[in-house]
Amino acid sequence: MGKVIFYEDRNFMGRSYECSSDCSDMSSYLSRCHSCKVERGCWMVYDRPNFMGNQYFIKRGEYPDYMSMWGWGNNCIRSCRMIPMYRGSYRLRMYERENYMGQMMDVTEDCDSIMDRYHWSDGCHSCHVMDGHWLMYEQPHYRGRMWYFRPGEYRSFRETMGISGMRFMSMRRIMDSWY
Repeated sequence: MGKVIFYEDRNFMGRSYECSSDCSDMSSYLSRCHSCKVERGCWMVYDRPNFMGNQYFIKRGEYPDYMSMWGWGNNCIRSCRMIPMYRGSYRLRMYERENYMGQMMDVTEDCDSIMDRYHWSDGCHSCHVMDGHWLMYEQPHYRGRMWYFRPGEYRSFRETMGISGMRFMSMRRIMDSWY
């Protein structure tokens, strides 16, 4: 079971809230959240309730002032999702266009540049995650904003995730040790 402790202020100060599962809205526990400690597991944290907005992957460790580290400005963590432990194979099918159109590629390993590896200058616009948990990035070499993809169909990133005009240029498997 995962465990993360959220704190209202930087450097683990102020009131705290201990979490061991998904939390769609932390406002009933904390008025704000500016630091956290991950004791077990891997998590995605979001700057808006209901797993929306900017998101960031965190694993075991301490995050005393994540806002400056991640460039979130005045935003703070408002929701979190525990990433389940997974030890199987990884597989996703990505498409060059929305609605599973255009060229298609099956992917089973990390890809630091969709453009370099597959010659898709505009990246991935839809996908079907069949196995494993993945992080997708808006820029090559795992840079820019990131999004968490669990098994499922993502026909249109705009419709399923509220990401208008978004495409992904790199991806990696979430393989971090859980403990």
